[in-house]
Amino acid sequence: MTTTPPAPLKNRTLMRPATVKKSRSKTMTWLPPILVFLALIGVWYAITYLVLDEKRRFLMPPPHEVVAAFFDPDTLSEILVALGRTTAVALVGLAIAIVIGVVWAVAMSQAKWVERSLYPYAVVLQCIPILALVPLIGFWFGFEYPARIIVCVMIALFPMVSNTLFGLQSVDPGQRELFQLQRANRWTVLTKLEFPAALPAIFAGMRISAGLAVVGAIVGDFFFRRGEPGLGSLLSTYTARLRSAELFATIFVAALLGVAIFALFGWIGKRAVGRWYDFSA
Repeated sequence: MTTTPPAPLKNRTLMRPATVKKSRSKTMTWLPPILVFLALIGVWYAITYLVLDEKRRFLMPPPHEVVAAFFDPDTLSEILVALGRTTAVALVGLAIAIVIGVVWAVAMSQAKWVERSLYPYAVVLQCIPILALVPLIGFWFGFEYPARIIVCVMIALFPMVSNTLFGLQSVDPGQRELFQLQRANRWTVLTKLEFPAALPAIFAGMRISAGLAVVGAIVGDFFFRRGEPGLGSLLSTYTARLRSAELFATIFVAALLGVAIFALFGWIGKRAVGRWYDFSA
């Protein structure tokens, strides 16, 4: 005669495969990037010690020298102060780009003639090499903080415009017809239907613009060296003085800043729309 196992034991038996699967999923999420990072470190050491001769080794110092240069008290203080200034410029420029981009896209979504009139200029703004405009921005707005903000906004603006417009225009036709049957006005359609449906695309645009805002802050600081220096000024200084270890350390800090801001807006997007939308897709 067979007996049925107790319910608690059965539940534990069923939960074990799920727990193991979840653990394996986390491992597979982090393991490949770590392995690639270790491979890159190995390639870096190989280039430094096997490809470059001793006289040219300053062009690509080994990773341990970069780490040692970063943790030097003088260098660390310089980089951290510059990091704070660049972060402030990037966040302010990103905030302005988000506001302008959303307003611009909303205006274009309300009428086709507005979109035909304004969207080409958004594309032109994206296609113009920013380095060609840097001298003009300096002449018009000076070479200090406002000029850096403007460069940052110009670089980070287009993803917000394009993603927000795409989200507003990608509303399900059936839902739009339902609002029309209810005779909802334009403001109700925008606030109750189009804007909520566009939130995933808006947050995706924020993530892209976040990385570009860091690039814009560094580019602006690199060319506008008056006022308080940021990471761009440090890059220029270390390059002129052939301090390659400090230069590599500053580059990695700038990259980590972009990744951190990108991850921050990804986290905000998941908290805002993650309950009803797969934001990782």
